Amino acid sequence: MFTGIVEELGEIVAVERLADASRLTIRGKLVTSDAGHGDSIAVNGVCLTVVDVVGGDSFTTDVMGETLNRSGIGKLDVGSKVNLERAAAVNSRLGGHIVQGHVDGTGTIVSRDPQENWEVVRIALPDALARYVVEKGSVTVDGISLTVSGLGVDEAGEPGHRDWFEVSLIPTTRELTTLGTAPVGATVNLEADIIAKYVERLTQRG
Repeated sequence: MFTGIVEELGEIVAVERLADASRLTIRGKLVTSDAGHGDSIAVNGVCLTVVDVVGGDSFTTDVMGETLNRSGIGKLDVGSKVNLERAAAVNSRLGGHIVQGHVDGTGTIVSRDPQENWEVVRIALPDALARYVVEKGSVTVDGISLTVSGLGVDEAGEPGHRDWFEVSLIPTTRELTTLGTAPVGATVNLEADIIAKYVERLTQRG
């Protein structure tokens, strides 16, 4: 489990593409400092397992086809910056919200509206995920726990992705995460609030 509070901005240093999977080597001095084989690290919001620690500041991880198909991890290449977070310790503060690292799908940045000290980012999301996103609720974008500040529908938007939500970025988020520089058109990983999904399932069964 994670909290959506990014600890470090890492970098992809090697990519090995396999028939139905990929092996990534990711540099992140902080998250690697106490990592070992089998540990979990969220990479742009995707929970990945450490295979090996390399050189004291990097780790390798295997990414299966399901993850490549459901997230934007497959688009990463050498030099790509990534948001990194170690799994939450049971005695730590829950600074964001409950994040599993199980990406539900991807969204697309459709606009950025910079203000003097903050910025509003609008993201189009799949229709199937829109019902889980509520104003002032929590959503995970590339592993970042954010509060939804606005919702809407663009009838002229891309079919299947007409719903959108907005998040407001403070200077810290802009400076210390990939979302601060992601351009319009960029793909982002989305994870809906797990509580919303459980409530929906329980009411359907009930």
